[in-house]
Amino acid sequence: MSADREREVEADEDVTRPELESDAELAFEGALRPRTLAEFVGQPKVRGQLQLLLDAAEIQQRTPDHILLAGPPGLGKTTLAMIVAAESGRGLRMSSGPAIQHAGDLAALLSSLVPGEVLFVDEIHRMARSASEMLYLAMEDFRIDIMVGKGAGATSIPLDLAPFTLVGATTRAGLLPNPLRDRFGFTAHLEFYEDAELERVLDRASRLLGFTLPAEARAEIASRSRGTPRIANRLLRRVRDYALVHRGTTSAGDGAVTPASAGLDDVRGALELYDVDALGLDRLDRAVLDAIVRRFEGGPVGLGTLAVSVGEEAETIESVVEPFLVRIGMLSRTPRGRVATAAAWRHLGVARPSRGTLFDDDV
Repeated sequence: MSADREREVEADEDVTRPELESDAELAFEGALRPRTLAEFVGQPKVRGQLQLLLDAAEIQQRTPDHILLAGPPGLGKTTLAMIVAAESGRGLRMSSGPAIQHAGDLAALLSSLVPGEVLFVDEIHRMARSASEMLYLAMEDFRIDIMVGKGAGATSIPLDLAPFTLVGATTRAGLLPNPLRDRFGFTAHLEFYEDAELERVLDRASRLLGFTLPAEARAEIASRSRGTPRIANRLLRRVRDYALVHRGTTSAGDGAVTPASAGLDDVRGALELYDVDALGLDRLDRAVLDAIVRRFEGGPVGLGTLAVSVGEEAETIESVVEPFLVRIGMLSRTPRGRVATAAAWRHLGVARPSRGTLFDDDV
């Protein structure tokens, strides 16, 4: 083989490696997703409500009502949308709010749906206002009006749509226009998971991935997962990698290489390596608390100032970091800014002054 041909072959291999790695990532995520409501762990009230809605639609031989799934990231909104399509025996079309920035984008999407298809729109609150207004009529009457022309010569042409089920997912339900929110037949509010539920998620995931995870190891990961299955599965993967390197490997029948088992020492070693502490705080969480406590004497400090001090976007701190810190009682939002609570000082191991002008008496 010539040198030029060898270089061409090497270039082809370099192109295909990222594709193979991407396929592996997708396969990992897909393997852990439940396929039915019976397999879905947690959210018992929501599961019962969805089961009733789907069963009633099947008995009446109609498309299920439109569904709005609201809640923090990582609790299973996308998975539930897939289950709705699978259990109702319908096809699934997926899109996202940021991808629908014009009414024409939505019109093209809706007009391509086949009868009974489930349309999943993630982050639906970020859809353009003109598209949201077009969606009102589509959800109620399965019809849209398309404007042709401009000015006095503009003409509205009605276009009938095939019956469909819209499943919208949002992390900020308050940003949805009221007319859009009212057109959903069912709204589900997903809650954070208890540790016992996360242990069940981890038990199922470890069995699907082909390695043994003792109860104490599952409990340790669950306690650091911030009540979120997505985080639990991500930490599980890091533990699996750690055990794979330190304990040796075994090959499954399908050729997959996994560790034989992962114990409590593997969990603690992996999570220490990836800067996840005993409460589930990561590097950015601790950076935010450290900035408030050490640089601003406990606060209050404005969001913009805090973002600059840790080198992150204000939106990231507000939507990703703060909700968890507030929920576990380490951060307080006040009219004057963010304030670190006594629990935050204790967690960082810093002595808090008994009194100072920057502290509220009740914090």
